[in-house]
Amino acid sequence: MTPAAATTHAHPNTGGNWFRKSEAWLDSKGKGAWIAAMIFGFIFFWPLGLALLAYMIWSKRMFNGSCAGRTRHARHAFSTSGNSAFDAYKAETLRRLEDEQDSFEEFLKRLRDAKDKAEFDQFMEERSKTDKADDAETA
Repeated sequence: MTPAAATTHAHPNTGGNWFRKSEAWLDSKGKGAWIAAMIFGFIFFWPLGLALLAYMIWSKRMFNGSCAGRTRHARHAFSTSGNSAFDAYKAETLRRLEDEQDSFEEFLKRLRDAKDKAEFDQFMEERSKTDKADDAETA
């Protein structure tokens, strides 16, 4: 694992830069803390508030459940139990679950694409019928 990849899953209160620490602290306080930080950002320096709003939307913090729940889950998922066999089993299970989630998301994307194509094909068919009906009326 590269050093950059190793730091992305570090515990929120250890190491890292000030941005990661601030993000972890706000996540631990919940969505209200993010909203308060955004409002204070708008009050004191509007580009900062705008940047926080954009980040909240981009990272989906605005629309998902509590940020604190995700942080607690992530902290628990990457902690070690002290038993290497169990830790290996947990790591393999998490990897398998992530693979299944990726497969399911790809499946949902294919379903959405198929639905979009079916709707578009139906639109084109209805459009061609109306075009033929208009041509028959004008002839």
